[in-house]
Amino acid sequence: MRRTTVERKAPKTSYSRWLITLTVILSIAGPLVGAADRVGDEPSFDVILFGGRVLDGSGNPWFRADVGIRGDRIVAIGRLDDLPAKRVIDVRGKIIVPGFIDLHSHADGPGGRRRGLRSEDVHRRAAPNLVSQGITTVVVNQDGRSPWPIAEQRAELERKGTGPNVILLVGHGTVRRRVMGDDFRRPATPDEIEKMRRLVRQGMEEGAYGLSAGLEYVPGRWSTTEELVALVDVIAPFGGVFISHQRSEGADPMWYWPSQHQMRPPTLLDAVRETIEIGQRTGVPVVASHIKAKGAHYWGSSRAAIRLIAEARAQGIEIWADQYPYTTTGSDGNTVLIPRWAFGQAMTRPAAQPSSPPPDYAALLDEVLANPWQAEKLKRDIAHEIARRGGPEHIVVFEYPDHQFIGKTLAELAAARHVSAVEMALILQREGFRHRPGGARLRGFSLWEGDVEAYAAQPWTATATDGGVALPEDGPVHARFYGTFPRKIRRYALEKRVISIEHAIRSATSLPAQILRLWERGLVRQGFYADLVVLDVARVRDRATFFQPHRYAEGIDYVFINGRPVVDRGRLTWALPGKVLTPHRR
Repeated sequence: MRRTTVERKAPKTSYSRWLITLTVILSIAGPLVGAADRVGDEPSFDVILFGGRVLDGSGNPWFRADVGIRGDRIVAIGRLDDLPAKRVIDVRGKIIVPGFIDLHSHADGPGGRRRGLRSEDVHRRAAPNLVSQGITTVVVNQDGRSPWPIAEQRAELERKGTGPNVILLVGHGTVRRRVMGDDFRRPATPDEIEKMRRLVRQGMEEGAYGLSAGLEYVPGRWSTTEELVALVDVIAPFGGVFISHQRSEGADPMWYWPSQHQMRPPTLLDAVRETIEIGQRTGVPVVASHIKAKGAHYWGSSRAAIRLIAEARAQGIEIWADQYPYTTTGSDGNTVLIPRWAFGQAMTRPAAQPSSPPPDYAALLDEVLANPWQAEKLKRDIAHEIARRGGPEHIVVFEYPDHQFIGKTLAELAAARHVSAVEMALILQREGFRHRPGGARLRGFSLWEGDVEAYAAQPWTATATDGGVALPEDGPVHARFYGTFPRKIRRYALEKRVISIEHAIRSATSLPAQILRLWERGLVRQGFYADLVVLDVARVRDRATFFQPHRYAEGIDYVFINGRPVVDRGRLTWALPGKVLTPHRR
C-alpha cells in the first residue's frame, strides 16, 4: 500500500478571523458543533479532511467540502480551512465516502477464537484485509451459525477490541441444534419450535440485530417455512433483520446429486419465493444473501429472480439482497467433481489416528467403476457437477502433482488427452493426489458475468464480502477477502460502467445501513459517527487474485473507524477502535 497523501499542518490564524469563520460554520452546522465549541476552546477538531470531494453515500453526485471530526463523530462539513485542528489532512483530488458496511461477513462466528475477531492475535483482530479495503462495520454470525450465548460473544469482543465495528446475528442452525440435538433431519415439532423461539428472543435481548439462516446447510436444510416464519416473527418487535443463505442458489442445492435424490430439488427461484413469503408473513426486512444464479445450465436466471424481488417490493414486502462481485463462489474453491457417495464412509468417518493411513480415493473410485451400473450413475453425477461448477471451460486446476496442469481448465486438459470432460475428471483422481478427494485442488467459476452485472445494477442489492479475517499465513482464500469493495468500484463502475460510482458507493454504505436501521452510520453527515474512507479514484482497485489472494487493495488512503485511523497514508495502523453495535447503540 503506497504512501501518496500529503498532510498539511493546521493553519495559524488570528483570533478575530478564527471567531468570524467559526460563527459562520456554527450557523450552518447547528447545535452539535455549537454545543461543544466555545470561543477560546482550541482546537475545534481532532481531524479535518481538507479539500476533498464528498460522495456522501446517498447516491447523489459529489460535492466539494472539508469534513471535520471530533471524537468519534463528524461535527462539521463545509469550508473549514481557517479552523484549527490537531491534524489537517490534505485530500485534494481524493474522494471522501462513508465507511463500507459488510452485510455478510465471516469475520467472527463459531470459529472466531481461532481465525476471527476473538483471536488472541491482535493482528487478526485488527482485520487488516477488511479495513484495508475500506470496511468499517461487519455483520457476523452468518449462514445460521453463531456462538452461544450471544452475550458471551459480545462481551469477549468488547473486552479484546476489534478493528471494525461488529454487528451480531443469532444463528438459526445454532438454536436448532441446541433444541433438537443430533435428531435434526426432520421438521421440528411445535414444542421444539417454541423452545427455539425462546432462544432467539434471548439472543435478541443480548444485543443481536437479527437472525441468520443457512438453509442449504446442515441442519437448516430440514427446517420448514413454518418454522422459519415462527422464528423470524420473534425478531419483529426488536426491529430485527433476517439474512438468509437460501435453500438453493441455482438449479439445485449443493447437496443434490441426480443419482441419489429422486425428488425435484428446490431452485433459486423457489428459494427467493420462500424468502419473500417469510418477509410478507412477518413484516420483517429479509435479505437474500450473496444472491447468484449458479451453474452453467442456470445462467441468465438472474432476470427471473430480479423480477420476483421487484414484484414483491412493489407489493410492500421489504426484501433486499447482497452480493460479492466475482464469478466464483466460496464452495467453488473446494470443487470436487466426484460425488461423495463414490467414496463411501471415507468422506464422513471420524478423524483417524495420526498413524492411520489416509483413504486411497483413487482405489475407492476404481471399485465403483468396476460395477457398470454404479459407473453409469457416477458419470452422470460427475457431468452434473461439471455443469454446476461452470462447465469444463470454467473449472481450473490450482494444485496437482504434474505442475503443467496448474492454471489449465478441465476442457483444455480433456482436449489434450482426447477424452471427455467426465473422463478427465476420473483421470485427475487416478493420476493425481490419490489421498485427496478429486485428486486435485480445483476452482470452478460457476457464475456468469451477466448475472453478476444484473444483480449489481439493482437498487436493492448491497455489497458484501462473504469473507472473513485473513493473514498471509492462512493459505488459499477467496480473493473477495481482500478485494470485494474496491473491485465493485473499479470493475463495475469505472471500467465496465454497469453502475455509476455513486451507485457503487451507496450499495456499500447507506444501503446496508438502511437495511440494518443504522441511522447514524452509512452517510457523510454532521452528527454521524466518523466511519470514513478517503480513496483515490484513479488508483482504487483490487489486487488479490486466486493464485495470489493475500494482496491488499490499492487506492484506499485513509480509513477512519469511530474517528480513529485504521489506515493512514495507505498504511495499516493496527488500531482497534471498533465497537460491538447493538440495536440500542446503533
